[in-house]
Amino acid sequence: MSNLSSLRPGQFPAGVLNIAHRGARAFGPENTLAAFEKSKTFGCQMFEMDVRMSKDAELVVHHDDQLTRCTDVKSKFPGRSSYYVSDFTYDELSVLDAGSWYVEQLAFPCAQRQDFLQTLTDEELAQFVSPQDYALYISGAIKLPTLKQTLEFAKNADLMVNIELKTQTQMDSELANAVVNLIEFMGFEQRVLISSFDHEQLVKVRQLTKNIATGVLTGDRIPNPGEYLQLLDADAYNLGYYRDYEAMGFNSLNGKLYLSEINNVRKSGCSVNVWTCNDKEEMRQLIAAGVTGLISDYPNRVRDVLAE
Repeated sequence: MSNLSSLRPGQFPAGVLNIAHRGARAFGPENTLAAFEKSKTFGCQMFEMDVRMSKDAELVVHHDDQLTRCTDVKSKFPGRSSYYVSDFTYDELSVLDAGSWYVEQLAFPCAQRQDFLQTLTDEELAQFVSPQDYALYISGAIKLPTLKQTLEFAKNADLMVNIELKTQTQMDSELANAVVNLIEFMGFEQRVLISSFDHEQLVKVRQLTKNIATGVLTGDRIPNPGEYLQLLDADAYNLGYYRDYEAMGFNSLNGKLYLSEINNVRKSGCSVNVWTCNDKEEMRQLIAAGVTGLISDYPNRVRDVLAE
């Protein structure tokens, strides 16, 4: 085991964390055990994933509220009035193919793929997606994992996990409690960061336990974010990467505001993890600005930049 297991809740390894977004999703079907396993290939200390509740209250790993983008749900369950995760039981979810869509995407020209795959180079594809990977992804064997299966994998792989809580239905009132209970049952408190756009979920987590790190997830600027994190007793700021300053760079007004936000949080003693950064030059700028983690679809690129 690495030194990750000896960290206190809210304490992360020194340096900049290489965090695989939904697993290394440029090289495997997102939010599956196959993608999480790929993150280990690139020396990631942590991978990020999303959790929702099924109709029968199973904790299932899936990003979208609907199943249509990343599974074959329409062919397995034609004519259903709803394809929301929350309208399917776990038994129904467990028969879905969550891998073939990724291989189908790769067959398109770059410009016609989903956004995050449009910058995938032929060289990267050849280096990091093997013929065996293709065969596995297209086989139908890739399934939606449960949170328990995901944490078991992370434990065996010696990886930390950023769990994003996804809220949608009336059952969401039980989401934080169910996730915390499972983490505690597995003795995984010191290796997890729970984040959410729904900051009430983070308040609930903190009411349940002081032993699991929480992260404020936002795509918008929050005035004085350091104080806001202290108010929520949160440990990290998972900040969307604003591209509105790019034309003029960090010396523009928007760029300076963005840097001041990172600086404000770092001065408060909290971590800053930026999502989703796939460009090497942007990574360099953000590292220079003092971020503590880069959440990327391309952790190979983060690895290369950190090696510089």
